[in-house]
Amino acid sequence: MTASTKEERFQAKVLPYLDSAFNLARWLTRNPQDAEDIVQEAYLRAFKFFDSFHGEDGRAWLLGIVRNTFYTWYQQNKAQAKNTQFEEELHGAQLEDAADTREHNPEALLIQKDSQRQLQQALEGLSVEFREVMVMRELEDLSYKQISGIVGIPIGTVMSRLGRGRKQLADILASTNRDA
Repeated sequence: MTASTKEERFQAKVLPYLDSAFNLARWLTRNPQDAEDIVQEAYLRAFKFFDSFHGEDGRAWLLGIVRNTFYTWYQQNKAQAKNTQFEEELHGAQLEDAADTREHNPEALLIQKDSQRQLQQALEGLSVEFREVMVMRELEDLSYKQISGIVGIPIGTVMSRLGRGRKQLADILASTNRDA
């Protein structure tokens, strides 16, 4: 395969998913700068091994590489990763789809912003194994089968982690509302 053909195929099959790759990395790392580093490394790995890609689902393939790159980074930076602060402004953009359809009522906007903040904090409170499948399913809209392939676990385990993650999320949110 010539270099230009490889580059063209790579740009067509993998490059369109840069936003999804960054979104997953950002939620896993909880830090936009680290997410950028992980995505950059993942894209380098993806390009290096692109000759071995023979599937049609470039998004799932790339997100698998992003996930693996994150875990490599996480093992190297475990102590730092536990103390990283959540960047609310960046994560808030992912959850604001309803804001565009509401009236610009200040009270409604304030309530919605607070709800988004609570949800973001609750998502961050999940362990990485639950947070990664929640992000892939709920924010990236991947199928159970795609998540199973990316994470390397059976579909039943994906469903179990989603169920347990959702329950933990609900418990965290209920606790937050009781404390308020």
